[in-house]
Amino acid sequence: MARVFLSYARADADAAKRLAELVARAGHEVWWDREIQGGSRFSNEIDKALSNAEAVVVLWSAASLESAWVQDEAAEGRDSGRLVPVLLEQVRPPLGFRQYQSIDCTDLDTASGLAQLDALLRTIAKMDGAPEQPSALASGPSKAPEATYSICVLPFLNMSGDPEQEYFSDGITEDIITDLSQVSALSVIARNTAFTFKGKPLDVKEVARTVGVSHVLEGSVRKAGSRVRITAQLIDGAKGDHVWAERFDRELTDIFDIQDEISKAIVGSLRLKLLPQEKKAIAKRGTTNVDAYNLYLMARRQWVEETFGEVRREQAVIRICQQAIAIDPDYADAWALMALAQAELRFWHGRDENALPATERALSINSDLAEVRCVRARYLEEDGKQDEANAEISTALELDPESWEVNREAARMIFRQGRYGEAIPYFEKAASLIDTDFLNPLMLITCYQATGDETMRQASARLTLERAERALAHDPTNAAAMSAGVTPLALFGEEQRARDWMQRGLLTNPDSMHLHYNFACTLVNEMHDHEAALEMIEPYFEKVQSPTMIRHLEVDPDFDSLRDNPRFCKMLAQAKQRLGITDGPAA
Repeated sequence: MARVFLSYARADADAAKRLAELVARAGHEVWWDREIQGGSRFSNEIDKALSNAEAVVVLWSAASLESAWVQDEAAEGRDSGRLVPVLLEQVRPPLGFRQYQSIDCTDLDTASGLAQLDALLRTIAKMDGAPEQPSALASGPSKAPEATYSICVLPFLNMSGDPEQEYFSDGITEDIITDLSQVSALSVIARNTAFTFKGKPLDVKEVARTVGVSHVLEGSVRKAGSRVRITAQLIDGAKGDHVWAERFDRELTDIFDIQDEISKAIVGSLRLKLLPQEKKAIAKRGTTNVDAYNLYLMARRQWVEETFGEVRREQAVIRICQQAIAIDPDYADAWALMALAQAELRFWHGRDENALPATERALSINSDLAEVRCVRARYLEEDGKQDEANAEISTALELDPESWEVNREAARMIFRQGRYGEAIPYFEKAASLIDTDFLNPLMLITCYQATGDETMRQASARLTLERAERALAHDPTNAAAMSAGVTPLALFGEEQRARDWMQRGLLTNPDSMHLHYNFACTLVNEMHDHEAALEMIEPYFEKVQSPTMIRHLEVDPDFDSLRDNPRFCKMLAQAKQRLGITDGPAA
């Protein structure tokens, strides 16, 4: 069977994953960049996989037409006679590729779509010189390959009459997404994509068409006192018909059983088989105490949606998690989330917090928790144990490659080693997983400038500004959002507005170190005002408590034009002496 290299744009990751699974089920060896482990040299791994492949499958879409990486990989496949072009959307391939017949895989959930998949598999089979495999359609329906379904779980409506209860309905939705993601025969749309439909009038068939799924799950949650009512309905995305529907009117203490029943009912309705480990994964819960679970959902909502990047977010998460673990001392997820918030206070905000006790407690209960390993990695890195830190991140990526925290930490660690291009996929993945995240898109502006990709730099700046403005509309005092938004404002020529945001940010939170850092980056890199940048960064050098953040600054290309400035060098040297940093810049 052929070795297949899959080339795609980041926006098409869900479709790429599904196609990779289908091609792999036909017996082919599929490589795509999710195979890369933490610490791998990204470009080298891609080059190696691309040169070893016998078929280069390129997924054309509106997003991939704008990707220089996809076009480079497509050119490599074309020039070596290994190109297999596939259409994910009705687009025209770029010049230089239009003479090649593309296989239309825009709709794999119909008979014609199955025929196109069959054509794709036969084309790939020819690439390794092996005899052509029998058509998947040749032997009739009874011998067709096992059906693979895809599903989008829409945010369950909060019917409690209290907007503050929305964290609970969102948490139920997220946990059902997590449960269904354990089923290997089911492709599940990521939480971030599904939540883009929140609060909008919906046509289920249009949703299914937009995200390319066969089925849609929608529902509602009403929590009142000790009772909870959950409705759920599974809908055929093509026909709009109900495949399954149920209403659960139970005691709140039955919430875990309800989630299990919904997941199993969906699997049963689609006639999928659960592997033993998948059954175990779906049934696994971090706690059996509904009060602790309710508090954890509240803390998780704060973590992903409220005042992103602000000290008060971390402090609120810690307080709520402390209440959860007071109720259930063995709630590993609550210990882990508390450790993450404590680590942010220590490493990002310069507060005197120790996240290690909560980290070790979480891992002692559940060693498979990926996110909390990021905290351990940060401490190891600060102690100069880079190899051990890299190993922790690699393990975390193996445990949960879809984790926002894990991808973010992998990206930051690779960045601090001066490998900006290799950090990009992880920053991109993290930015795609939480739509309130404006800090990872901000980092992409720097990475794309360092790698010379102005198109993606501009795109990252637009995303950063959009999210920062949305955060400020929610909370006009969010200084972290202001600190992120000034760079794209200056980049797009709105210098006065950027300076206004700086002034507001400093008035709102004058002691924020990352605010001083980001404003200095903008002043030196976008506004070319070196003196103002030196004034802005001076408090950072005087107050920063983390050696890791000094090492980050030492490799940040945004400060390259100040490296030889005597005042900058003096401030850096004094900060390193104060923190006991005797080694050179991170390599």
